[in-house]
Amino acid sequence: MSQVAVVTDSTSYLPEGVAEQNGVTVVPLYIVFGGNRTVPETEITDYEAFFDELRTAETLPTTSQPSVGDFRSAYEPLLAEGREIVSVHISGGLSGTPEAARQAKEALERDGNAGRIEVIDSTTAAGGLGFMVLTALKAAREGLSAAQVAERVAEARAELKMWFAVDTLEFLRRGGRIGAASAWIGSTLKVKPILTVENEMTPVERVRTSGRAFERMVDYSKQRRDSGADAWCVQHINAPDQAAALVERCRELFGHEPTIVSEIGPVLAAHTGPGLLGVGGLPQHFVR
Repeated sequence: MSQVAVVTDSTSYLPEGVAEQNGVTVVPLYIVFGGNRTVPETEITDYEAFFDELRTAETLPTTSQPSVGDFRSAYEPLLAEGREIVSVHISGGLSGTPEAARQAKEALERDGNAGRIEVIDSTTAAGGLGFMVLTALKAAREGLSAAQVAERVAEARAELKMWFAVDTLEFLRRGGRIGAASAWIGSTLKVKPILTVENEMTPVERVRTSGRAFERMVDYSKQRRDSGADAWCVQHINAPDQAAALVERCRELFGHEPTIVSEIGPVLAAHTGPGLLGVGGLPQHFVR
């Protein structure tokens, strides 16, 4: 067992079993249905039913960050084991999750745990956040301190690039997470937006068709390969066939298996809608 424990939140969407096998503590964000029913994201396992509801809902479900108490409950048993903690989270530009984690850290430091917790705002989400978690795990296994693990994660974040295509900006607009892509609202063209997360949702380009969006994901993967970022991932929202096809194309490009393939869950899906397809990566030495 590493001296440094790794904590993340449910928007890392790591492949099934990865968190459990590596002892990662996952603090869930919440889905709020109808303004009165709050469910931890990790308890929603029937994604198909959730997406069906999302497509037809007059009022979209909202999302909520973990509480300070949720983070204290995650941190206290780890501290009791005598371990340090690196807690890596979704971008603060998208969620108040990192701030809740920082408040829990500050409260615990006042109780005599100064210097034992590092909270990291990843400024990304989903696959990007997953890569930061894997980076932290590798650094912890190498015996680095929490502060040194945080430094390694910062180095990896500087090398990370992620892109995703969505069917429409409507869900982002309705959910209030549109960010700089708001300039694209109202376009008369039927387009497929391609975005990234650099603290907030950031527009990259617009293409006309789903087929062109797919090919642009392949093009971005080539850019990653050519720049030496040889750990790659594919993620999707309710688009398993497209994701499988993209994995096949990227496998040909990179000549090896992906580091992360997974479906993005309800919290981010509530803001982007179904049909998202994403790729990205960073140099493999950070995660393997």
